[in-house]
Amino acid sequence: MISPLDIKNKAERSFKNYLSSLVEEINLFPLEISGNKRPHKDISVFHKEIEKLVIESKEKKGYGYSVDYKRVNTRNNATQDLPQKIYFDTETDYLKFIDKQKEVSQFKIDSATLLAKYPELRSFVISKPDRIVKNAGKWEEIIKVINYFVENPKPSLYIRELPIKIHTKFIERNKGILRELLDIILNDEDINNEEIFELRFGLKLAEPMIRFKVLDKSLASKYFSGLDDLALPLNLFKNLNIKLSRVIILENKVSLYNALTIPNKKDTIAIFGKGYSVSNLKNIGWLEDTQLIYWGDFDAHGFDILSQIREYYDNVQSILMDRKTFDIFYEGEKGKYLAKTELPNLLDEEQELYKFIRDNNLRLEQEKIPRDYFIEAFQKL
Repeated sequence: MISPLDIKNKAERSFKNYLSSLVEEINLFPLEISGNKRPHKDISVFHKEIEKLVIESKEKKGYGYSVDYKRVNTRNNATQDLPQKIYFDTETDYLKFIDKQKEVSQFKIDSATLLAKYPELRSFVISKPDRIVKNAGKWEEIIKVINYFVENPKPSLYIRELPIKIHTKFIERNKGILRELLDIILNDEDINNEEIFELRFGLKLAEPMIRFKVLDKSLASKYFSGLDDLALPLNLFKNLNIKLSRVIILENKVSLYNALTIPNKKDTIAIFGKGYSVSNLKNIGWLEDTQLIYWGDFDAHGFDILSQIREYYDNVQSILMDRKTFDIFYEGEKGKYLAKTELPNLLDEEQELYKFIRDNNLRLEQEKIPRDYFIEAFQKL
């Protein structure tokens, strides 16, 4: 038979629908709760179930669910009162039972404030009332941001330059809800067909910095005044005019340490890719004319990044991502799950190793590979 805990769980699952009803001005009460009301075959168990149901009901607690009973005759000619209907008679009963009074009071204030300013958001509030609740306490600031973009579409400023009286990081921290609302409110011509928030709404986007190490002193002297450890905005990095024989792309901070301490190599630089941010390296024309080397962790994501780089360039060779190296240095660490069973741009041996690592959830970090071992392999390139 349904228990008080079952009733509470079902009542909580109805909460989103209840919030929607407030905006639609629909009265849901009395709100019936469905569930198994059949008596247990063991009469002693049944009596305990009924006792629990009564103790937690409005009849005993003064609020919560009510139970209507139906008197029936049992097989032994005894009479029993069986639950026929379980329901919340009033909104107060319902909210107090699931402890949502304060949350609902705030929802009513927030939704009314938002819809008074932007009635076109009514369908959004009805379909996603949980988004209103989740962002409780933020709606004054959210409305300020919306007001600004309505009055100043595509402002061509950086986010922190926007003259809105809010915390400097507010927009950055609330891009999700802001995008949902701006997509509804702004005119089509004021929204770009872009996924990145800044580009979508006509803001300037701070360019990622590409850090690289020049491994040839003569190149450092000729092009960078002798500096060999540099970081450039992506746009300037794309426009570098240097003739290189090879570029090694390194995945993580341990790679950074190795790159900063390896010997010189003629016509070579090392780029610090920072995991999946290697996506910043696509569409760089001069990389197509060099030998690209990638070194990443021995885990599913490391091979996924290798495959990703090969989507951009067909001249990519991996280093120290082979079975021999893995077997020598693997110490039993577990990796992070990746759903992809195959990666489209791996060589046969890489694909085989990827499947082995992925299927067994294994990981060998670059820091486990000795520096001398890396240098030896790098010098053979």
